[in-house]
Amino acid sequence: NASNDIPFNDTLHATTVGVKATPKPTPKPILPGAGVKAQEEEQSSGMTIFFSLLVIGICIILVHLLIKFKLHFLPESVAVVSLGILMGGFIKIIEFHELANWKEEEMFRPNMFFLLLLPPIIFESGYSLHKGNFFQNIGSITLFAVIGTAISAFIVGGGIYFLGQADVIYKMSMTDSFAFGSLISAVDPVATIAIFNALNVDPVLNMLVFGESILNDAVSIVLTNTAEGFARDDNSMVTGWETFLQALGYFLKMFFGSAALGTLTGLISAIFLKHFDLRKTPSLEFGMMIIFAYLPYGLAEGIKLSGIMSILFSGIVMSHYTHHNLSPVTQILMQQTLRSVAFMCETCVFAFLGLSIFSFPHKFELSFVIWCIVLVLVGRAVNIFPLSYLLNFFRDHKITPKMMFIMWFSGLRGAIPYALSLHLGLEPIEKRQLIGTTTIIIVLFTILLLGSGTMPLIRIMDNEESQSRRKSKKDINLSKTEKMGNALELEHLSELTEEEYEAQIFQRRDLKGFMWLDAKYLNPFFTRRLTQEDLLHGRIQMKTLTNKWYEEVRQGPSGSEDIEDENELL
Repeated sequence: NASNDIPFNDTLHATTVGVKATPKPTPKPILPGAGVKAQEEEQSSGMTIFFSLLVIGICIILVHLLIKFKLHFLPESVAVVSLGILMGGFIKIIEFHELANWKEEEMFRPNMFFLLLLPPIIFESGYSLHKGNFFQNIGSITLFAVIGTAISAFIVGGGIYFLGQADVIYKMSMTDSFAFGSLISAVDPVATIAIFNALNVDPVLNMLVFGESILNDAVSIVLTNTAEGFARDDNSMVTGWETFLQALGYFLKMFFGSAALGTLTGLISAIFLKHFDLRKTPSLEFGMMIIFAYLPYGLAEGIKLSGIMSILFSGIVMSHYTHHNLSPVTQILMQQTLRSVAFMCETCVFAFLGLSIFSFPHKFELSFVIWCIVLVLVGRAVNIFPLSYLLNFFRDHKITPKMMFIMWFSGLRGAIPYALSLHLGLEPIEKRQLIGTTTIIIVLFTILLLGSGTMPLIRIMDNEESQSRRKSKKDINLSKTEKMGNALELEHLSELTEEEYEAQIFQRRDLKGFMWLDAKYLNPFFTRRLTQEDLLHGRIQMKTLTNKWYEEVRQGPSGSEDIEDENELL
């Protein structure tokens, strides 16, 4: 027993010595090292915030000048990207002469984009889809957005993969190629929508393009995340067909799971604000709307779904139901706040896109860029033309070949491909730089060349001799800010009593499918039917606020003015 105890004691002693030899790390003192580092990080963050706000402020002035001098033929995204390029060049000159160092501030952080900048843009897009044509055309919009985006992603990704295997361009794996094809398929046809509005195109076709462009962004992000997920996993033992089925299952889970979560959140917000009457305190009502707006994004990301997809569907549902449970003050406040925040976020991204030409570590390959541009244009064509011809068999409002060509030509790439390219965790680093550089070039190519050429293309293609058509061409306005911000949308400020709503449903007997179900059962369940007392209170609330504002203005230093002058201003 003694001989057996000796090794045990020795082992115990050795273990004890081993523990003593590697003691637990003692917590470092907060001062002075950590305090100095925290202070430096705070200063750096402060300068980044200052630089971002300065850039946005300059861009707002630029957009104002475009509107003031009626330069409506120039899309704002083109102007802001051009300004970003000029600012990037100016900063580079300053750094070259060692007058200042702004490298960290002018670098775009992908996490900042996905957490702060992208959610307001996507939510506002969904919230602006309150027009009835969206739900009537949900099948066509989904076909373009889901099937069309997948076709484009497969063509671009497959083309890059096979060209790489043939040693024509830089060689990439199948998952990396598909990830790039997915991110570059996110389209931002703002110019097309503006031209369609100006040319008085059929509102159904207008909604088709608008709805497709909004859903397309979310679908592109989910496809990119799917490819990224499979790139991280080890699928070397799985066949190509099994990989495809796994990717399809993952995509369907992300798409429908996120959409269901966003829809559920929107419906809960509608029921909450229907039964909890916050109309008499607009500040609390507005605060609750902001919480419900961002809630699905955080929850979806936390349970490994797509926050962007969920916040998009939440915006659509909240616009359709919750919005009509709000007081008139909060309805106006929500509209204008969302537009302002989304404008600032979009402007920030486009400006940093221009700055990235000088701040981003580039890897440029001419053959890769040229082939990618060709594949992007081919992928967009295979998306638009066959699906449009297919849809025309089932539609009363046909999509003409001319409109198909315009939709193809003006498939601009915008903020989302740029941010997604920076977010890809590709290895080695040169591959990530190549993807980032190529994405920036494609985005700039589509915005600066195709975006600027959309309106001249319309004028060349339009062979109509009608004087009214010619007049409408002069009125084409590509300023998104002016078109969206110059008026309130009365349709979205409607207040109907129970009797008025019943009368409206009775007049619209042609409703079918989901529209009939929505009007008959869903809308009455999720939205508040106002009494005459509620209407009176809403009007008194609006009148009180405007009278208070008017009195304060009238009591200002400028003094009173004649009523005729006021009428002239009105």
